[in-house]
Amino acid sequence: MLEDFLVVTGQVGTLFLLMGVGFLLTKLGKISAHTRGQMSFLLLYVIAPCLVVETLQVELTPSLLILLGEALLAFLASYLIFIPIAHFMFPSRDADTRPVLQFGIIFANTGFMGFPLVEAVAGPDALIFAAVSTIVFNLLQWSYGITLMGGKASARSLLVNPGTISIAIGLVLLFSGLRLPGAVNSAVSFLADMNTPLAMLVIGSQMAHANIRETFRKHRLFEASLLRLALLPALMAVVLLPFHLDPLLYTAVVILSAAPSAGVTSIFAEQFGRNTAAAAQLVALSTLLSILTLPLFAVAARFLAG
Repeated sequence: MLEDFLVVTGQVGTLFLLMGVGFLLTKLGKISAHTRGQMSFLLLYVIAPCLVVETLQVELTPSLLILLGEALLAFLASYLIFIPIAHFMFPSRDADTRPVLQFGIIFANTGFMGFPLVEAVAGPDALIFAAVSTIVFNLLQWSYGITLMGGKASARSLLVNPGTISIAIGLVLLFSGLRLPGAVNSAVSFLADMNTPLAMLVIGSQMAHANIRETFRKHRLFEASLLRLALLPALMAVVLLPFHLDPLLYTAVVILSAAPSAGVTSIFAEQFGRNTAAAAQLVALSTLLSILTLPLFAVAARFLAG
């Protein structure tokens, strides 16, 4: 148990060292807000979609199909649990802050941190389950998430976004057995390999621009972070345990449930005129605190999964 904890802590620590590079470069003025925006665009519209496409290029066997169905149900169940809990939180907060905190509780950083964490802890074979999580994440983010933040969801926003398009391409390749041509596949693979280091640099840069001192003075942010990082993943770990899921699937679901608040919390807050400061501070605080919580849940998931 102790050995597993040390191994997982080292793997998670590597990710946070990469974040530290992004933090330091930003403090030194080498990564500006404009540069970070360009890096985020590259991740969102190119690298993350390439990772999804690459991950779904596997041989589809009957057993894998069953596992993917179980994964889809597990991730749907997580949101069916998280959304009602978040709905009743922070009733006294103003209309610009409450939806930001609720959004940050419901939606975890499954894209930028989820894939790297699952790969580091559970191995590359578990990435396909992380890819399934993006299906549910994208559908809910571009429908319920937009509505929660005060926007108006549309069929276009739901269907025409980088996540949905990459998933559609990946599913075609998965179910048809087709594969990308050699040169194209190599290019997609090289771009996908950039996901972990670039995502960590972006998150570190985002944290460098957050007022950490002010963040630590706001107890509401700690409450939201506690829900996001501890209570909800613990609840998922307990709820899924009786179903005796595949160990890799169980570990992936628990780890993704324990990820910090999604970076898109800040993006949506700015887009829909909500409290952008609270959004940035929640993302930064939950990311910082996840240094302590993620290794615990990763080891617990591996132990409970057998």
